[in-house]
Amino acid sequence: MTDVAIKHAQFRALHQSGCFVIPNPWDRGSARLLQHLGFRALASTSSGYAWTIGRPDYAVPKEEVLKHLSELCEATDLPVNADFESGFASEPEEVAANVALAIETGVAGLSIEDRQIGGHGLFDLRLAVARIKAARAAIDQSGQDVVLVARTEGLLTDQTALKAAIDKLVAFADAGADCLYAPGIQDKGDIRTMVRAVSPKPLNVLIFGNGLSVAELADLGVRRISIGGALARVAWGAVENVAKQIKAGSFAGLANGASGKQLNEIFGSFIAEDNI
Repeated sequence: MTDVAIKHAQFRALHQSGCFVIPNPWDRGSARLLQHLGFRALASTSSGYAWTIGRPDYAVPKEEVLKHLSELCEATDLPVNADFESGFASEPEEVAANVALAIETGVAGLSIEDRQIGGHGLFDLRLAVARIKAARAAIDQSGQDVVLVARTEGLLTDQTALKAAIDKLVAFADAGADCLYAPGIQDKGDIRTMVRAVSPKPLNVLIFGNGLSVAELADLGVRRISIGGALARVAWGAVENVAKQIKAGSFAGLANGASGKQLNEIFGSFIAEDNI
């Protein structure tokens, strides 16, 4: 498996120029499949992982998330960015302590949201900035070159709150965030405005469905593109649809499954690394 320091350097380099897609696996197998397909970095997904253990998003304890992050990092040679939700704490000091624990899992980056614990609204600007400063300090104290991603979730509930989102991202950049992220932004003009506002720091854009292409986002100046729990939803949707067909009496949907031979070949290539 690739050394952690090498993963950190590779991940940092991806944020310096160009545009890259960072898909979101939800377990060891999906991480290895995405590595096999040639992606250059991965990000965990809180929702995708929660569903694999039969829970809703934001309902997985910190200890289980940390274990999951360790498993993802051990499973792949690619750098992994942690969807670390709201840092599993409200107060900056506790956020810093939890960020230190996340760094120990081997992640090359981690994101901190401004969503209040329990999902009831957002932290105000003062506290949200203090939380990012605390995360920054924890990373610096660790001596690890981990990329800090600061997120504001306001556009997910109010698409008109562009100025408030930009103001928060600019404040997060000043507080030490390496990459900025506002899930919910979709309009080309808004994206261009946000890219310019946080420059020279890179912007991450979340794609929900059949939205802008990689080339279009790159032209707008977007550095990083993520898809959140979308791949997991596609997988769950396929299972649900075929299961419904089976319940109705038809097995036709099973013909659309991936080749077992091909999957065995892909995952078989990782056996030597597992035996190290």
